[in-house]
Amino acid sequence: MVPTARRQAPRRAWVRLRVRLWPILQTAAAAVAAWYLAKLLVGAERPVFASIAAVIALGATHGGRDERATELIGGVVVGIAVADLLIRAIGTGPIQIGVLVVLAMAAAVLLGGGPVLVTEAAVSATILASLDPAPTGLSADRLLEALVGGGVALAVSSLVFPLDPQLHVGRAAQSIFGQLGRVLEQVAAALEAGDRERAESALAAARNLDGPVRELEDALETARETARSSPLRRPVRAEIDRYARGARHVDYAVRNTRVLARHALRFLRSGRRAPDGLYGSIRELGLAVWALAEELDDPGRPTRLRLHVSRATTGAMETHSSATSDLSLAEIVVQVRSTGIDLLRASEAATSQAGADGDLPTEELLLRLPDPRGVAGEAA
Repeated sequence: MVPTARRQAPRRAWVRLRVRLWPILQTAAAAVAAWYLAKLLVGAERPVFASIAAVIALGATHGGRDERATELIGGVVVGIAVADLLIRAIGTGPIQIGVLVVLAMAAAVLLGGGPVLVTEAAVSATILASLDPAPTGLSADRLLEALVGGGVALAVSSLVFPLDPQLHVGRAAQSIFGQLGRVLEQVAAALEAGDRERAESALAAARNLDGPVRELEDALETARETARSSPLRRPVRAEIDRYARGARHVDYAVRNTRVLARHALRFLRSGRRAPDGLYGSIRELGLAVWALAEELDDPGRPTRLRLHVSRATTGAMETHSSATSDLSLAEIVVQVRSTGIDLLRASEAATSQAGADGDLPTEELLLRLPDPRGVAGEAA
């Protein structure tokens, strides 16, 4: 029988392509538009560098950095300028390509360019060395082609087909919530079953959350830039700010969950059994994560996040007070409480106008929680 992963590989490949198909089509359209615009404005017979610059710059803007796109265009221009000046003197060939790469990169460094500009200068010089040399020393047409292509790319990304920054940020945030919720469920299941291997798996998954957190930070930076540079996306700035206010506390929740998983593993390695209510409290934290995901996705939708946090913190404290004095158990209880508070602060910061409630004292936040035995008042 074919393994499940191998059977699903074509479907996953199609999903990856489907997600990226629209940016691919935009890039192709920009390359064609840059070609024809360069022919119209510059009069070049084969304005290949216009298309190259459009593809390079649009790829950078899909990554979300207008500054990076501008730097890439600068690299193209520097590479063309250096190569066009020298090819007539030294000719073309493998050795000449090496010399051009050195000189183009050196020129980019002397001009204060960063790694992106320096690398792109070398790439552009190499491409130019593979084409027919210009009839005279420096071809202004090729420089203009690169500028036209870069301008087309920036116009496409900012004015014609700007990325949806809210969607980009929302997907990054939901990825964190999905993984964080599963980690908490794994920790709870490991404590319930006394399964050390499952606890180790939960800890490994918790450590892997650093990547999605960085992706959310990058998505927020990209979203802010897109909202600033694209008139069509400026209305979403309030939504981006809302996600940004909650993201700081989500990061804290991820860190505390990682510590919680580590304490749970250490507790199980000692051979002890967790109190019955403890894993139930951790499951409530997982439900609070899902509720927070709903709140950020739809701020007007009432959730039971505060009730789940109340049940998690109260239940964890009760298991410790009813047990013997146990430092390992106390560490788990403290992390349950800390993670719950982080989730609560993320909710308060994201749903308030200025995020001020996210800085309320911990005890005041806990006093505002509903009765853990009921369900009323959660939507209020």
